[in-house]
Amino acid sequence: MYKRVLLKLSGESLGGPSRKGLDETSLLKFATEIKKVIDAGYQMAVVNGGGNIFRGLQGLEKGYDRVTGDRMGMLATVINSLALASALRGLGVKAEVFTATPMEPIARHYDRDEAIRILEEGGVAIISGGTGNPYFSTDSGAALRALELKADALLKGTRVEGVYNLNPETHPEAVKYDEVTFDQCLSEHLKVMDATAYSLCEQGPVPIIVFNINTPGAILDIVNGKKIGTIVHA
Repeated sequence: MYKRVLLKLSGESLGGPSRKGLDETSLLKFATEIKKVIDAGYQMAVVNGGGNIFRGLQGLEKGYDRVTGDRMGMLATVINSLALASALRGLGVKAEVFTATPMEPIARHYDRDEAIRILEEGGVAIISGGTGNPYFSTDSGAALRALELKADALLKGTRVEGVYNLNPETHPEAVKYDEVTFDQCLSEHLKVMDATAYSLCEQGPVPIIVFNINTPGAILDIVNGKKIGTIVHA
């Protein structure tokens, strides 16, 4: 079992079928899944991506420099986090949004000890804004926060059932791994998370569990110890 976990949600997942903007049905669905975990007595932090609103690298295509584009992406994650917190509170779950850079009164400036306190009180700490620095992905931010919060695992929600040797959405012959090492992910260029995220989790060590976020009950099953998806370990 995993007593304390950090869930990495992609921004596209919050956008629903279109993967753009905010989809109320998807927000409620994920909030409900998170509530199941909290009600079962586990602790959970969440880091959202921002690709449903703006992805930093998109800025280069639109004429923005990389730093500006990444900052815009960080703001997108704040919007997603505020929306998820609102959905959780609507279900009676205490949720607090933290930002990597000061944004009071929109949200609280991230403080590790305060985030842990909220987890221990049965609330959800939603940490936005990536690392607060350009050139770092939200995956790297999720790995960093998982280490800081002493999470037992980082749960990476995706659209597929785990890690494959090829993209299963375009290659039906792709083979799924039940488990894989960080080194193998790097050597085989398995696009689960970026190299910085792998390196951070390997230092922990904090295992990464890659699973289909759209499977009802999957998050609770994972924290209960059921083997779902793919586990990435040292």
